[in-house]
Amino acid sequence: MLALKIIAVITGLAFTLSGYFIFFRKKYNLINGFEEDFRAGRKTEEYAKRVGFTELVIGIVILAAAIILLIFA
Repeated sequence: MLALKIIAVITGLAFTLSGYFIFFRKKYNLINGFEEDFRAGRKTEEYAKRVGFTELVIGIVILAAAIILLIFA
């Protein structure tokens, strides 16, 4: 059970950090193939922000659940 808690914390941190860098720091190169699609006009900056925000929210939820598991289980 401890291994699952550690994996959940690491996964939550990874999602949160990548979402933070994409959404706030505008490091769109973290999205696979985004720069080529952006130059070709297939993707917009709004798409990248939506992806970053989604990753950020999912990361926060996983991290919060992992911390709650660490405290109560």
